[in-house]
Amino acid sequence: MMINKYSFLSLLAGGISAYYPAVTLAQPLGDPLVDAICTACHNSATVRNSSGYSAADWAQLTSHMINLSAAPEQQRAITDYLAKNFPPSKRLNPQLAPGDLTLSVREWQVPTLGQRPRDPIQAVDGTIWWVGQWGNILGRLNPETGEMKEYKLPAGAKPHTVTLDAEGRPWYTGNKNATVGYVEPDTGKVVEFPMPDPSAKDPHSAIFDSNGKLWFTLQHSNQVGRLDPKSGKIDLVVLPRPNSRPYGIKIAPDGTVWVACNGQNCLIALDPDTMAIEEVQLPDPATRTRRLAVDQEGQVWFVNSSLGRLGRYQPKTGEIKEWPTPSGKDSHPYAIAIADGAIWFNESSRRPETLVRFDPATEKFQSWVVESGGVKAGLIRHMRASNHGLVAHQTATNSLLEIRWDVAENSSD
Repeated sequence: MMINKYSFLSLLAGGISAYYPAVTLAQPLGDPLVDAICTACHNSATVRNSSGYSAADWAQLTSHMINLSAAPEQQRAITDYLAKNFPPSKRLNPQLAPGDLTLSVREWQVPTLGQRPRDPIQAVDGTIWWVGQWGNILGRLNPETGEMKEYKLPAGAKPHTVTLDAEGRPWYTGNKNATVGYVEPDTGKVVEFPMPDPSAKDPHSAIFDSNGKLWFTLQHSNQVGRLDPKSGKIDLVVLPRPNSRPYGIKIAPDGTVWVACNGQNCLIALDPDTMAIEEVQLPDPATRTRRLAVDQEGQVWFVNSSLGRLGRYQPKTGEIKEWPTPSGKDSHPYAIAIADGAIWFNESSRRPETLVRFDPATEKFQSWVVESGGVKAGLIRHMRASNHGLVAHQTATNSLLEIRWDVAENSSD
């Protein structure tokens, strides 16, 4: 049965509006049906700036985002149009750094399409937790059996990350409803802690310190928060420079809280007791850092996302050193983690996207193409050391990844 484009959109409306209530038609892609479907979940620039795909690959890629099988003729029309107007291109190809290490990757597609899974973390018992930002979902994966369970979070939470407390309980940041909260895995009960100040609008990344306090960034609010789960008290501090856009956050071995600035050329150190702020100004004014990691010696490693570099700051000496990434200035390194004594990050603007390993002892890089669902589409926004390697995600293909390599047990960051 042939379904016209308007009845087709009506058929899909429930599935789309559950996650993408506003359809953005900025810079149309050129076909009303393609515009309506593709820009329901992201700006048309995402399609225009892709590396392009064949019709078969466009069909596979879009199948990870939304189920179009109810109208196969329209599905074919969409993928044929995309393939004709956005065919495969090599303009975003990475520059791979060779090496001897071999990787193995396991991948799981999450149950609910269109949720944009992100920020997975592995518990001591092996359970992998993730959040589906656009689906208001907290998810749980048993990597041994592949069994998954999804918990619904309050409407409008749009969770940005998940982290675990000392008991292994999953906490999330409500990026769009100004809350942090946790879920009781056995019952699904959600407990929320609203921000105490209306200026604190967007909890972002979060981590627990050794005293059980939850620290979190609020990127566009230009703040960092601290929650005491026992009392429910939330303390907030504003960063000294406007538009610093605090993003990634980590705890150093000495308890110092380190924050990456995505809007200015800085790193931020906070005293865990007083929340006093020290700003470390990075040399190049154009520097913007998405995320950072702290090694066992207290050295702060960061991705210079805007300039395509890996950086290291030594708090004891004040020394800052940077290395160009294998794919260079426009590679946009994004996620970063420390495992097996090496620094791992991705080059998020390359297609295929790459995973990069840097050995601090030799100062050498090795990089690999990241495939997901058979389509090299990216995008890793966060990754963390796991029990046997790294856990990461691919938002474009609604997938979770476990990455291992041929070395001994790995240390967590």
